[in-house]
Amino acid sequence: MKKITYLIVTAAALSIAACTGGSKHGYTITGSVDGAADGDTVFLQEAAGRDRNNLDTAIIKNGSFTFEGQQDSIVNRYITCKINDEMQTMDFFLENGLITVALSKDNDSATGTPNNDAYQQIRSQINTTIQKMNTIYESLADSTLSEEQKEAKKQAGNQLEEEYYKILKEGVQKNITKAVGVHLFLQSFYNNTTAENEALLQQIPAEYQKNERIQKIKEFTEKQKKTAVGTHFIDFEMKDMNDKPVKLSDYVGKGKVVLVDFWASWCGPCRQEMPNLVKAYAKYKNKNFEIVGVSLDQEAQAWKDASKKLQITWPQMSDLKYWNSEGAQLYAVNSIPHTILIDAKGTIIARGLHGEELQNKLAEILK
Repeated sequence: MKKITYLIVTAAALSIAACTGGSKHGYTITGSVDGAADGDTVFLQEAAGRDRNNLDTAIIKNGSFTFEGQQDSIVNRYITCKINDEMQTMDFFLENGLITVALSKDNDSATGTPNNDAYQQIRSQINTTIQKMNTIYESLADSTLSEEQKEAKKQAGNQLEEEYYKILKEGVQKNITKAVGVHLFLQSFYNNTTAENEALLQQIPAEYQKNERIQKIKEFTEKQKKTAVGTHFIDFEMKDMNDKPVKLSDYVGKGKVVLVDFWASWCGPCRQEMPNLVKAYAKYKNKNFEIVGVSLDQEAQAWKDASKKLQITWPQMSDLKYWNSEGAQLYAVNSIPHTILIDAKGTIIARGLHGEELQNKLAEILK
């Protein structure tokens, strides 16, 4: 079970803007901050990488604050206030109209305009799911729980995690023609299938199509299509641990089923998954099965040390280029561990298999 970071609040805001024609009425933001006092300062901010820049300030008076201005595009922005040395922040959509904001620790809200109303509906659903998940995470610290009870809670957490992504996906699909839908799409496209991304990209309005991030997703989707299940593998060359050139085709298409495993020594989930691959290799290596590791490491020694410690005995290759790895780029790999299963003739038959799912697939094809 993974602990989900609340995308809507903590992910860096993306530069999505749409022309609105410049409404003469502008925007008015009125709001409140739980725990704040008169005289406290509220900031209107924009994302700047991992930081945020102040665009405007307002002072709380009689329990509320107000921002006013004119907006010629719809943009994602932040409202931030420091309460008792703790920064409270939420993102919203700055667009012309009357926007009502309530900043609180658990139930932020921004409503009153089309994008904010749509965003708030998604935010409310996710807030509820996150709170349930946090309750489960906290309860797992109870040392009196039996293994059966812990497993039951983990399963409940997994179901909530699936619910979280379902809410996000449905929110994107419903709002993809609005700024909020495009914003969320940019944060979550990597969880979609190639077909889903293709369909969503076609629905994105023309004013967003030249956005740099959208262009990159289009390129990413094309790479996904070229390396999808049913396509022939694409060859690439790197170096092995002895610094000798090696090609993927040295192993693939030679009569063996090959599992290509993209991993790295610095990747915790990769290390957790490795015993499963060691088990699979021991069971099937003499049954026309091979594993080829593709490391996204940057340091050769870290790669070698981790391989030894994790008991990796199958062939490996790397160009030590981190996320710029040629192999990862060719196969549209944007998270690791990631596996690609290729049949004896070189056709991709599965992607992203791990754990029990991988073992079941290998048992099916390597009888």
